Amino acid sequence: MEKQQEIELVIITGMSGAGKTVAVQSFEDMGYFCVDNLPPALIPKFIDLIDNSGGKMSKAALVIDLRGREFFDQLFEAINSIQAEAKVTPRVLFLDSRDEVLVSRYKETRRSHPLSDTSAPLTGIHAEREMLDQLKGQAQLIIDTSDMKPLELREKILEHFSGTQQDSFHVHLLSFGFKHGLPIDADLVFDVRFLPNPHYIDHMRPQTGLDKEVSDYVLKWEETQKFVEKIDDLLQYMLPHYKREGKSQLIIAIGCTGGKHRSVTLAEYFHKRLQELDYYTSVTHRDVEKGRRER
Repeated sequence: MEKQQEIELVIITGMSGAGKTVAVQSFEDMGYFCVDNLPPALIPKFIDLIDNSGGKMSKAALVIDLRGREFFDQLFEAINSIQAEAKVTPRVLFLDSRDEVLVSRYKETRRSHPLSDTSAPLTGIHAEREMLDQLKGQAQLIIDTSDMKPLELREKILEHFSGTQQDSFHVHLLSFGFKHGLPIDADLVFDVRFLPNPHYIDHMRPQTGLDKEVSDYVLKWEETQKFVEKIDDLLQYMLPHYKREGKSQLIIAIGCTGGKHRSVTLAEYFHKRLQELDYYTSVTHRDVEKGRRER
């Protein structure tokens, strides 16, 4: 008998203004397939879709909130249905916050509460609490965001739902050639056109920084070694701060003239170096051999 696919499902719900947007963004960064405001009646069909994906989707997070308040009664029926079929045991994440904090957040954003017929959000907050009381009682995890900044909520979610926080931070090394244009999505750009250029050595010209002879040539010079030392020190200082600020991906672009020799060599070097420092990294050579080589 074929083993049934294990499906991880998180239902994100709670008080309006308590942080569901930050929560779903955090789950997206962890690789969850996320759907915002899915009607509960469609949850069993959604689980069937995941079940038939051939393992391509095994983790999902659904936001259920008052934009679909007429469907809340169907939520408990949907949860009971998928539990009865033993396909998945959903975890309910309930985000809460004190009334005065929610009122303050609504005033800051100048938004009205979805259940408030007047300009005063407190009436809607009280109605919402009453409506969500039963659901809160069934939640496996309740997070009070009253005194949390968005980054702190993100870290709390990573703590409970991610295998390791480090896996949520991805460093991508990108080599490129300035003559082909700057990469528009780079967070950090380093120009290595000042380093000795293998392009001017005839037998190295057709090669790339992926070839050992070229790599050894680029790395042997004193100016290269000093540059590597300084950038290594800079990255060891900066990367923990990027992680602390909640950044999920950092793209480091390294450019030379054509994107074949020096930039490729240095991108490969720092790709391996950051792996030694236990960062999750990948590397792309955008312009090498007028093509793209990625792994």
